Amino acid sequence: MADRWQYDAGMQHDVAFNSVKMAAPLTKCTKEEQRSVILFLSSEGVKPIEIHRRMKVQYGDACLSLQQVYEWTRKFMNCISSVRDSPRPGQAHRVVTPEAIAAVEAIMKEKSPLNSE
Repeated sequence: MADRWQYDAGMQHDVAFNSVKMAAPLTKCTKEEQRSVILFLSSEGVKPIEIHRRMKVQYGDACLSLQQVYEWTRKFMNCISSVRDSPRPGQAHRVVTPEAIAAVEAIMKEKSPLNSE
């Protein structure tokens, strides 16, 4: 039986990859799961275009875009190892105060259909 791995110019290629598919496509997945795949494959030297092609086979329409694969590959090559989004400045903050709770309760009480006479 032929060896499963073929070495070509220092790169590892899975000879049998094109004939192997998962039992079911991964249509439900998180961005973090897909980024983990990008991290793993890019650490093995797989090019972003090939990573995207392989992910598209498994994730279908739920797959990250080619641009996102390139961006995350660049981040991982620049020593970023987290697959989570960085906090963004300007995101909304939640402020729950007794005054805010009272104001919401007053509005709900006014608009409640049970208060109609």
